[in-house]
Amino acid sequence: MAKTIMILGASILQLPAIKQAAEMGLRVVALDMNPASVGFRVPGVIAETISTVDIEGALRAAEKYNIDGVMTLATDRPIRTAAAVAKRLGLVGVSEDTAVKATNKAVMRECLAAAGVPVPAFFGVSDENEFLLAAKRVGAPFMIKPVDSSGSRGILKVDSASDTDKIKEAYRYTKSFSNIGNVVVEEFMSGPEVSVETLAVDGSVNIIQITDKKTTGAPHFAETGHTQPTGLDSDTVSRIKEVAVAANKAIGITDGPSHTEIIVTRDGPKVVEIGARLGGDCITTHLVPLSTGVNMVEACIRIALGEKPDLTSRFSKGAAIRYFAQHTGVVKSIDGVDEASKMPGIKQISIVHGVGEKVTEVIDSVSRMGFVIAQGEDARDAQLKCESAVDRIKVEIE
Repeated sequence: MAKTIMILGASILQLPAIKQAAEMGLRVVALDMNPASVGFRVPGVIAETISTVDIEGALRAAEKYNIDGVMTLATDRPIRTAAAVAKRLGLVGVSEDTAVKATNKAVMRECLAAAGVPVPAFFGVSDENEFLLAAKRVGAPFMIKPVDSSGSRGILKVDSASDTDKIKEAYRYTKSFSNIGNVVVEEFMSGPEVSVETLAVDGSVNIIQITDKKTTGAPHFAETGHTQPTGLDSDTVSRIKEVAVAANKAIGITDGPSHTEIIVTRDGPKVVEIGARLGGDCITTHLVPLSTGVNMVEACIRIALGEKPDLTSRFSKGAAIRYFAQHTGVVKSIDGVDEASKMPGIKQISIVHGVGEKVTEVIDSVSRMGFVIAQGEDARDAQLKCESAVDRIKVEIE
């Protein structure tokens, strides 16, 4: 009888995992509060309309179907649910303690700092008075982040500490993106930003790939592109790897994926944050297979089922994703997609917000209207192919 995997979430983010599990011949139970979720339409999937943060509901479903493994793909909110299910049924997964450390940015930084992992100076705050004191102690420029959000939502850079009214306005904005109403104030870090994609098996942390990041810059630092492998020098890469492995061990990831974001400051690599899940933005679902040949989604499923995946790189190529430039308005036309899709190395072009839809400037992951993915002989080749295709696509916004 086929094993049963429970996947927390059935949106576009988890669709690659749902499809992969189905292709592996597994019985797939997918949970999502949205009955119209795209993952529910995959043939053979058992759909349960349960929120991914409804721990009790997930536990009942897990016991009902006697699942053999539980996972989510590229989102943080279900991590605590996955940990609770794994504990109840004796499955492979992160502990409940690790789940908290991986989903609360304040707790995460406290844990990393205590273990000697380099992080920015920071303060977790729960009210406005604490925030104002923390802002004064950190000093401008500084960053404000919701403790429990993701996808760059609610993140702001504050350049001056002299205008109290503006600082308070920034605090209220960021606080609105936190489920528990808490934020983190931290020193602003400057330097190249990367993410480290890893898979841990039996306590051994395996680094699969390192990704160079491209963002909008201040004030939101929303991600607009990724390129693999990193173009940083070998000494810096070695230090990045050491920090990423130390971060995994500090929060207790012994089996399963992690996505560690790091900024290389003048004092060396420092952890922005670490997630106990695969990286989003097509990083691990699309770019890693294109640059290394490693199927991280399949590997995660096998780890969740208690199996040992093959993590051997099959080749070394380049892969890149770039998101379209945009501004606030209504999308009037998108031309050139067919021509761009036929360009050498272009693997995928996706339109998330199409003609007739309202869009804004890119302020977080959700606001981005579309992207192009390319493969090249190396990182530079992939980047050039990707950007050339983006240039070929003409978007009119009024």
